[in-house]
Amino acid sequence: MSGLRRALLGLGLLVSPPWSWRLAAKAAQAGYCPAGRLPPFSSPVGHRQPGAAAMQTAAAAQGIKYLGQKEAQAIDQELFEEYKFSVDQLMELAGLSCATAIANAYPASSFTVSQPAVLIVCGPGNNGGDGLVCARHLKMFGYEPTVHYPKRPNKPLFEGLTKQCQKMGIPFLSEFPSEAALVDEIYGLVVDAIFGFSFQGNVRDPFGTILDTLEKVTVPIVSIDIPSGWDVEKGKPDGIQPDMLISLTAPKKAAKHFTGRYHFLGGRFVPAAMQKKYSLNLPPYPGTDCVLRLL
Repeated sequence: MSGLRRALLGLGLLVSPPWSWRLAAKAAQAGYCPAGRLPPFSSPVGHRQPGAAAMQTAAAAQGIKYLGQKEAQAIDQELFEEYKFSVDQLMELAGLSCATAIANAYPASSFTVSQPAVLIVCGPGNNGGDGLVCARHLKMFGYEPTVHYPKRPNKPLFEGLTKQCQKMGIPFLSEFPSEAALVDEIYGLVVDAIFGFSFQGNVRDPFGTILDTLEKVTVPIVSIDIPSGWDVEKGKPDGIQPDMLISLTAPKKAAKHFTGRYHFLGGRFVPAAMQKKYSLNLPPYPGTDCVLRLL
């Protein structure tokens, strides 16, 4: 494999200058053909006609509770303080749920090229940690994830998650592609793990520029818990519009404004007593599954 193609696909541990994205794009036009295009799918699971079980799940999901920001924060706090879950415990379960939901909707075998390339964009908080865990599990599931993690917390938990990805050969991009066409050319799927339900205020760079680019991509976007940049309760009609939303614990009110094809519930860790206390009305997960399709 040529050095340029390796740089395009992010198959090293770090992609950085002198391989500029504009130079890479020009070289691609000259004869290099990066892999990773997702659509059209060959036979994605998510496109199958729903059976009786799926229809029952959809009916049950109609009564599910959509959480506001304060209530979602209260549930998280109670899980930590009263039930003694640790952050890394819940992050591992959440990230595994996200990777499993992605594998359900966009199976690696449905990518029309040999390498199912996925770009995971991680933010500085717990949502970014979920993204790192998701990347690790996607690698185990046969995908070729690449991570962009521009603002890394100086904390052992996130340093450990980063090291795990690096040791598994998952590359980290030092710069985000400046043009949506480059994302479309190189990757078949983008995972938005930038901001979660605790986010408030204006989006600052580099994430503002990243979201501007993601608004223009044509490959599917998967958002973890909340589409980044959205108001947690009101949504954002002019923001990114993901093809898939993975709600963790319970859907947030912004999910009512989601118009994509796939909505999954993940994070099968909410005790029955908490579900009753907060009147979550969560549909039952099938069998031993850690995700449940709502849409």
